[in-house]
Amino acid sequence: MIISEQKPRKEILEMLTDRKRIFIVGCAACATKCQTGGEDEVKEMKRELEKEGKKITGTIVLDTPCDERIVKKDLSSLPALKNSDSLLIMACGVGLQTIGNLIDRLLVPALNPLFAGTTERIGRYYEYCSLCGDCLLDEFGGICPLTRCAKGLLNGPCGGARDGKCEVNDEVDCIWALIYEKTKEPLKTYYESRDYKKILQPGKRVVR
Repeated sequence: MIISEQKPRKEILEMLTDRKRIFIVGCAACATKCQTGGEDEVKEMKRELEKEGKKITGTIVLDTPCDERIVKKDLSSLPALKNSDSLLIMACGVGLQTIGNLIDRLLVPALNPLFAGTTERIGRYYEYCSLCGDCLLDEFGGICPLTRCAKGLLNGPCGGARDGKCEVNDEVDCIWALIYEKTKEPLKTYYESRDYKKILQPGKRVVR
């Protein structure tokens, strides 16, 4: 899922300086799990903005703001949008841009998307995948060095690790130590530079 954090309130208020009538949109998927844009966070944001003299015209927590079908069905036709001069989006950048494709209003991001990650428990999230478009996990014991090595090395460790910890961040295990421990055998392939033709941006996939 997309791991996110809330922007500082001061930054949000600065973006809303000239805006008086604001509609707040939350996310029932990733942002809810991160506790950055679910029902509780939307209610708290509403209270804080009202204290600052803002008129909140309405709120909604969409099931998946990144799905145009959901946005069209649940958001686009809401009467409260006509009375709003801006929308505060408590979802990731994908959600905000999806909404922007369908609604002609100023959209203000309330969150900073950080990475695609796994959840250990609420409040502890870890980046395991860079969505690179060329998965090689079978070669590395199911562990991605491109993402989880601080230097993105694909052909073994850098030599700077100490006591199994990363040279860049000694609070993190050297991922190559974990790969060797899991595979119990040397790598059989030398990897050249990445083929970026496989990971063109912006991404697009059409199956029908």
